[in-house]
Amino acid sequence: MQIRQCVVKAQVLTPADVSPLQGFDAQLVLVFASLEAMQGLNLDLLRQTLPGAQWVGCSTAGEISGEGVSDGTIILTALHFDRPAFRVASDPIDGMADSAGVGDRLALKLASPDLQHVLVLGQGADINGSGLVEGLTRTLGPNVVVTGGLAGDGGRFTGAQVLGPQGVSGQDIVAIGFDGPTWRITHGSFGGWQRFGPIRTVTRCEGNVLYELDGERALDIYKRYLGDYASQLPASGLLFPWSVLGDDKDAIGITRTILGVNDADGSLVLAGDVPQGGHMQLMHASVDALVDAAESAASAAKSSAIPSGDTLALLISCIGRKLVMGARVDEEVEAVGQVMGSGTTLTGFYSNGEISPHHGSFDCKLHNQTMTITLVSEVAT
Repeated sequence: MQIRQCVVKAQVLTPADVSPLQGFDAQLVLVFASLEAMQGLNLDLLRQTLPGAQWVGCSTAGEISGEGVSDGTIILTALHFDRPAFRVASDPIDGMADSAGVGDRLALKLASPDLQHVLVLGQGADINGSGLVEGLTRTLGPNVVVTGGLAGDGGRFTGAQVLGPQGVSGQDIVAIGFDGPTWRITHGSFGGWQRFGPIRTVTRCEGNVLYELDGERALDIYKRYLGDYASQLPASGLLFPWSVLGDDKDAIGITRTILGVNDADGSLVLAGDVPQGGHMQLMHASVDALVDAAESAASAAKSSAIPSGDTLALLISCIGRKLVMGARVDEEVEAVGQVMGSGTTLTGFYSNGEISPHHGSFDCKLHNQTMTITLVSEVAT
């Protein structure tokens, strides 16, 4: 496997920007860019530069590369595989109610006896990420690992974009299926947030819409705890996510971020499902704790297998982490880079949701407020 990366510090591509990729025999190119850059992406120029490649990517709430974290840029990561056993599929989502359905349809397009891993990128606004994951996993079965994330749009939560076989789209979900035994793909996902305040019981919810906690309107409770931040909802909700707890009221590693609020009925629209009758608790974080969690995710993903050529680390971190860390946001990417070492190329984006199994498990979940890493290499023969 060989990797070549371009960091374009502009929102409009020119031939000079992509000239470092000219002549590189790429079969797959990952593209992560600001919403404005993705909407205006010059696909004709990209296809002329690398005519044999498939193009997959999405808009972001911040771009990640070997140079760190950037905004308003375009990250092009071109991949050449010794044995390119992968397939790309896409399917449009017909509103939030179709989240599980589009997962089913994508899984059917990719399903094969040799399928080992699926990397999925979805638009990050009108979607239930838990439903997407449910549709994918129930159709693919327990032996196929799914990782990926939901595209960002700079914190607007209104119109993220995804790049796939049909071009740039606000409706398509795109997935890459990796077939056969020649891949070594591992993953890690950690948050680093701390719980605070009383534990609440979910007394009314429908999927990813939370109506009541302890019999009180969820939005009223949330505004009471946010104080001055309440006037900035839903964006300020990224600073105070919810931890979903188990029956024993201990954390189970699932965090839920707010995507929207409804003042009329007092509900919170979350990035994924919450359980009726379950328990939830607010969370907050420090920068040091988030950086430590990113390092833990990198350590979990790093494999002892001997790769054939370069290794790709795809980092998908939540926009909420970026807001908390502020000027120190590069530190979590630097921490991952130090664990991975010089033979690994970093790429990725800040997202509206992260998709990964828990460490040591195939049980894929939608996460919020995590650093999720997918480490891709080919096995040396």
